[in-house]
Amino acid sequence: DWGKIILSRYAPTTHHVGFHFDRYDDFIYTPVIRSEIRNLIVTNLGHYTVYLPAIDDKDLVKILKQIPQVRWEVFSKHTQTNYNDGNVFVEPVNNEKFNKSMASCEGLFTGGGFEGPAEALFLGKKLLVAPMRFQYEQQCNAYALKQFGLPVIWGSNRNWLPVLREFVNNPQEHQFNFPDETAMIVDQVVKKYAKV
Repeated sequence: DWGKIILSRYAPTTHHVGFHFDRYDDFIYTPVIRSEIRNLIVTNLGHYTVYLPAIDDKDLVKILKQIPQVRWEVFSKHTQTNYNDGNVFVEPVNNEKFNKSMASCEGLFTGGGFEGPAEALFLGKKLLVAPMRFQYEQQCNAYALKQFGLPVIWGSNRNWLPVLREFVNNPQEHQFNFPDETAMIVDQVVKKYAKV
């Protein structure tokens, strides 16, 4: 397919090491989860954490406040100050506060990147992704998550409310095991590919 052709020309390699939500091949490992995430105390205070950096917080507020039965904690790069509009609480991006919110949330609503969704799955949180249009990596990540039965809001979907309501109202049954294999992977790569 065209994606493989582009990647083979864009970043040609002779040896491969990859990371994804599942071990699709023997050179693909599960996500590396940061120690600060592994060390979080996981609870569920019932709110939903939101991080969609491509979307202005004011646009998100208009959508999210239409689901008033839950608290939404939005982290936005488009605001400099904290504010709330009904049940939607917005604050500037702050890694420590975001991690705390995610560790104590019911679910994460985020883009189609890799790190955030992987961390939410590691923490056992519900997950909804909205990949950015024309971002090949995000589209691939979202497709992979969809194969696990997780909800996705595709760029062509102009009406988010039914998907958001389903996300809030229904449990997600998933278990992901992302063991800490970082040292083992580095050791394998060095042994296999280092030139002596």
